[in-house]
Parts: sequence; structure tokens; C-alpha cells
Amino acid sequence: MSVVSGKLSQVSNPLVLMDAASLYFRAFYALPESMTAPDGTPVNAVRGFVDTIARVITERKASRLVACLDADWRPAFRVAALPSYKAHRVAEGAADGEEEVPDTLTPQVPIILDVLDAVGIATAEADGYEADDVIGTLAARENIDPVEVITGDRDLFQVVRDEPTEVRVLYLGRGWAKAELLGPEELAAKYALPVHDAGRAYAGMAVLRGDPSDGLPGVAGIGEKTAAKLISEFGSLQAVLDAVHDGRDRKLTTRARTALLNAQDYLAVAPTVVNVATDAKIVMDRPDVVPAAPADPDRVAELTRRWGLGSSLPRLLSAMERR
Repeated sequence: MSVVSGKLSQVSNPLVLMDAASLYFRAFYALPESMTAPDGTPVNAVRGFVDTIARVITERKASRLVACLDADWRPAFRVAALPSYKAHRVAEGAADGEEEVPDTLTPQVPIILDVLDAVGIATAEADGYEADDVIGTLAARENIDPVEVITGDRDLFQVVRDEPTEVRVLYLGRGWAKAELLGPEELAAKYALPVHDAGRAYAGMAVLRGDPSDGLPGVAGIGEKTAAKLISEFGSLQAVLDAVHDGRDRKLTTRARTALLNAQDYLAVAPTVVNVATDAKIVMDRPDVVPAAPADPDRVAELTRRWGLGSSLPRLLSAMERR
């Protein structure tokens, strides 16, 4: 892990890309629903998300920050490739394919967006794409500042790189106290992957391993360790697949070759589902520079009063002012 003297290592003035939905879902489950507005509306996700932004600005020294949003949580191109993709998360009886979201979280999302707008924190989305693709695209095209991706989703490990600018993932899957800052070296060490092009290697491993939480079956009989070993031995997912049809390649065991042959249909489409886009057409609502003062102070005051955000929003404004 990237840790210095017991603390996460620090780069100067990064562009921080926040996986918004991942983080407000985490806040919703981490904080009690007894945290409510004056009218009784739960605001646990709102307050947790706002507190996360304040902490990111303070501790990660963000000079630029974007809250990346899902314009489509289950994009058509991924469903066309693999119909099982996130199918188990579709709300029962939802004809339009809406995601199943806790009833008490749904009304908090517009509040979060209102707060971001009033404060002046940039948001970004891309029609027909997930937040992961927005992050993948913004990270891929950044050639000035180092990038830190803040997420609770392992899928984004694939974006790490060293050049032309560093891209690191601050993984909050086990909470902030156990946050992991991952670059190519840390990712390679964590999963026994090659350091060179570790992000792409992770994506290849993820294809082979699968992910039940996303409806990806993976290759039967090939778990995470075997998947990582194959990618490490052959160098890439494509090299593994090429070896399947090369009977002269003795590095591939008969058992692995049979498993891969049996999964050919899945393997033909899985990379389309797993790989984040790097060319999505991003729509950003404002410049990504972290403001020193709120965009609309009167609206901030009204939102603070209406939703009972009396400690969280002032903490965020203070972090912005001090940065």
C-alpha cells in the first residue's frame, strides 16, 4: 500500500474524480437513518457524502474535483453484450429498467445534487454511460495533474497508471480508516499481477474471474488466483485467449484450456462489459477547480436549514476556504 509513516502517501494538487453513487451508497449504509432533516426525511447519505467531500479536499489536497455521475447505471451496449449484466439489480416490476434503490435513499440523491450545485463542486456525466466510464475518460485524457479516483468499487482499479500523469485509486471498500491508495506497483503486489500495464492486467483478470455482484459469471473453474496467474504468465488477456488455440503452448494446462474453450461465448463479449470507456462524451456542469467560496451562499444557507445539514455543510465550506 502507498503508506508513509502510518498515513496514506500524498501527491500535490491532484485532480480528484469521485465515484458519486458508490460513495453515497456507502454513506447510506454506514450512517443511521435516524439522521434526519427537520421534516423527518433521512439525510444520512447526504451528510456522509458531504463529509466525504470535505475530507477529500482537506486530506487529499484536491485542487480540482469532479463528482462523476451515472447517466445510465446499466448501459445498453453492455446489456446487449451480456444480458445478465446487473440484471439482478433491476427493481422488481420496473418496465424502464430502474435500479433497485432503498426507498429512503432515493429522495436523498436530488438533495446531494442540489448541494453540489449550490456549493459549486463540478459534476460530470455522459449520456449512455456509467460513472466508471466518466472516470475512465477523464483520467485517460488528463495530461497536467496527477489523478486520484475515490471509490468503493474495485472495477476502477483498471485505470491506474504512471504515465503521462499518475493515476491512483483511493479505495474505500473497507471505510476511510482502512483506505488503500493503489497505483501500478500496489495493484500488482495485491493481486500478483505484472507491474507493467497493471491496470489492463487487472481488467483481464476481472474478465476471467467474473463478478457475481455485476452479473458477470466469469470462467467456470477459474478463480481469482488462477486468473491472476494466467494473466501474469501470458502478459495479457488476449495472449491467454490466443494460447487456447495454440496447441504448442505448454504453459496452458489442459484443465485451463478446456475451461476457456467452454467459456468462449462469454469471453468474446466480457471485455466490452468490464473495460471502462475512455472516449465517452463528457458533459460537465462547471469548471473542475475547487472553489474557495460557495457558488450560491444564500441557497447553501437554505439547504442547510431545510435539510438539517448544520455540521456537514459548514465543514465542507471551511475545507474549501482553507485549501
